[in-house]
Amino acid sequence: MAINFDLNDLQAFRAVAELGNFRRAAEAVHISQPAFSRRIEKLEQALGVRLMDRTTRRVTLTAVGRDFSKKVQLLLDDLDSTLLGLRGVAATRMGLVTLACVPSTVYYTVSRVVQGFRADYPRIRVKVLDAGANEVLAAVVRGEADFGLNFIGSQEPGVDFLPLAEDRFVLACRRDHPLARRRRVAWADLAAHDLVAVSQSSGNRLLIDQALAAQNLQLSSVCEAQHVTGQLGLVEAGLGVAAVPAMAMPGSDHPVLASVPLDTPVVTRRVGLICRSGRTLAPAAQTLFDAFAALAAPARTRRRSRAR
Repeated sequence: MAINFDLNDLQAFRAVAELGNFRRAAEAVHISQPAFSRRIEKLEQALGVRLMDRTTRRVTLTAVGRDFSKKVQLLLDDLDSTLLGLRGVAATRMGLVTLACVPSTVYYTVSRVVQGFRADYPRIRVKVLDAGANEVLAAVVRGEADFGLNFIGSQEPGVDFLPLAEDRFVLACRRDHPLARRRRVAWADLAAHDLVAVSQSSGNRLLIDQALAAQNLQLSSVCEAQHVTGQLGLVEAGLGVAAVPAMAMPGSDHPVLASVPLDTPVVTRRVGLICRSGRTLAPAAQTLFDAFAALAAPARTRRRSRAR
């Protein structure tokens, strides 16, 4: 039998089998929905079988389609792994990995890991979806991101959570601010200074408010930003000080910003990698996932091998 389909058709089928929606699958492989539909029709005609039942809202695989989906997944993953492992070919391998993450991790954590990944695979594009914690979780659950970096998700059904670090909240201030000379600062001390807060819609704000409420503390702010990155911009401009996760702060060599531990109480968040349970990551996505997993504490630095 002549092979009248190609890898693009198989990749399109894998996308719709995983996402269960033609529009989202078309977006995932970066073609229009009509062109995507033609690829699926071409594949079904070449095979002479119906792979899926389609409605206006949902796509359901037939029994043949479910079996074929498993084989296509293995075939494409084996091909990707082979190409990524070939010396000289890996650097020319093309593709896309989508990572969802909370904004506080972008500047000094995500950027560093992605930079190393891009050095090895310069033609694989990395799409970073920086959004609030709930949006990051939703993007992973819906399949819009291969995996995520978040501080929620450990209790969610259908989501795997791999802890990376306990991220302590610290005081962010300018180096010329009086509090910058302290070895530590109590939360109550912030009442005497202009405070830049993060929006009440932020998961970080919820963690802070809950911790301070348990200590009968309440702090008022002079201005508010939507995300931690906005807080740091306002602090750097001299508008006040802010309580932010340590992961969001630059190193000690930053010319303007300083970081001071906050205590009484010590407030932390657990940051980890999240992905859909049972989902096999494509080799390129797995390689980037493993690079983030290597940031974990020594006891957890073993590369995660997801069941295939």
